[in-house]
Amino acid sequence: MKHSNKSGATALITGASSGIGLAIATEIAAHGHDVVLVSRRRDALEAVAGALEGRYGVRTFAVPADLSLSDAAQNLHDAVVELKLDIEFLVNNAGFGLGGEFMETDLDRETEMIQLNVIAVTQLTKLFGRAMVQRRSGRVMNVASTAAFQPGPLMAVYYATKAYVLSFSEAVAEELRNTGVTVTALCPGATATNFAETAQTTNSRLFTRLGVADAGHVARYGYKAMLRGERVALPSFRDKLMIQSERIAPRSLVTRLARLAQENR
Repeated sequence: MKHSNKSGATALITGASSGIGLAIATEIAAHGHDVVLVSRRRDALEAVAGALEGRYGVRTFAVPADLSLSDAAQNLHDAVVELKLDIEFLVNNAGFGLGGEFMETDLDRETEMIQLNVIAVTQLTKLFGRAMVQRRSGRVMNVASTAAFQPGPLMAVYYATKAYVLSFSEAVAEELRNTGVTVTALCPGATATNFAETAQTTNSRLFTRLGVADAGHVARYGYKAMLRGERVALPSFRDKLMIQSERIAPRSLVTRLARLAQENR
């Protein structure tokens, strides 16, 4: 099939082999952009690359990387430079959570989470963002969460990492206001992916009682928000109302309600 990158723009998406990352990669490819797909699993990544190239006629590049390792972000950037690709859209999506009482959860796993959810996002934004600023053109989308807006008992570290992503994204967006480069924090609520299984929270009220969003809807909303340069993108109207109500509620009540959502039904 003839390649059809109408804009000449290339996107890099981390965590692209499943869930929201796969949905975002699909959405971007559907609009005719070449994609660099990043995740740990080479076989799954190459399968996605083949499917997107065959369906949409764009160029795809599968670059396996474990971004929970300290040198992975730099190695990924070096690999993209070696491919002679200019990244116009950077989507920092890779991340995971872990449920449970903080004093009982695995510290090594939480350290990996901080490396992936926080440090890798910071590194990749700087490494790829500098070239965007030089070109005066680029879009960064960091996938945060509605978890970013309040403390999260029973997922304390995960919620804290997403609060970092939101704060970091908004701050850098303001710094880049006149550069032609934008930063968007996409903040989905509970979404139908394998996230809850990995985080061991499949039985929490958040996933069993409060309803989950479709990853395709989140991706479509996020893509449009990124192109518009929105700084904070909340795909769900219900979540927008929730965030507004939390701003006027006592912090202790917000924290208690967050715990109730995380508890098993």
